[in-house]
Amino acid sequence: MKELLPGLYLLPVPIPYPLKTVNLYLLKGQGEVALVDTALGTRTARGTLELHLAELGLCFQDVTSVLLTHHHPDHYGLAGFFEGLGARVYLHEEELSRGHRFWLHPEAFEEASWRLFREHGTPEEALWGIRETMAKTRERVHPPQNPAPLKDGEVLEVAGKKLRVIWTPGHADGHVAFFLEEEGILLAGDALLERVSPNVGLWAYTRENPLKDFLASLKRLEEVPARIAHAGHFGPISDVAQRAQELVAHHEERLSALLTHLEGPKTAWELSLKLFPQELDAAGRRFAFAETLAHLEYLRQEGEVDREGPPYRYFRR
Repeated sequence: MKELLPGLYLLPVPIPYPLKTVNLYLLKGQGEVALVDTALGTRTARGTLELHLAELGLCFQDVTSVLLTHHHPDHYGLAGFFEGLGARVYLHEEELSRGHRFWLHPEAFEEASWRLFREHGTPEEALWGIRETMAKTRERVHPPQNPAPLKDGEVLEVAGKKLRVIWTPGHADGHVAFFLEEEGILLAGDALLERVSPNVGLWAYTRENPLKDFLASLKRLEEVPARIAHAGHFGPISDVAQRAQELVAHHEERLSALLTHLEGPKTAWELSLKLFPQELDAAGRRFAFAETLAHLEYLRQEGEVDREGPPYRYFRR
């Protein structure tokens, strides 16, 4: 745990994913305690978070507000737990009918999810591994029942600090960053990461062009007058505009690589194996597929590729 400035703390919590830890942020002041993101519902995460709170003389019941950057399980997993203890949970309005509903009502997108994988060339044996991974993840996610909707641009007054909500879709449809304007600190969630590119995937419940959304969000973040960004994973980002530009360049390279691989019609699954040739487990392969599909659909809507099917095969125009 680290105090970033009076009343603002970084709480790293272990997660059973390749990124190893998720960064939560705690705001404390004026009789309020707010938590930005919650980690995953595992015994290790809950125990670590309990220890962090105890260091500050707090317990779970002292958390009065939970501000969620987005619905991904390592950020959202314990939101329902805190809500059950009396905390008010906030989530961007775009998530309510999409990512939040995905967890709250598992049946809502189940058929469409498996159809998406099959229509884009995913083999049945790979689907079995993905199904098992998702079933295990659902056991670790406790969705809130009545999250309060956040709107882009609104200012929250929490624990003695003012946070402006910046809607940054792409990594998730309802992803938000929280900007402490007076302090010049951006709590960036997963919109910007120090070492890796945030996953940008197209799923059955997402907006139709998440990569277009993400690139627009990066352009928007370039304009935020933040002196530093603290992200959902890894260390701080001292030059927000530069990091945003680096991520835009990364995706331009990935789009170019996809076009190179399209010497003939191919499915999104086949192309994901070329774009991400490294050995991946079922969860990693699922993300690789969704990111490849997001890039293909971006290219299709830009008029550079077309598709035939189903099963869908993409080809250059």
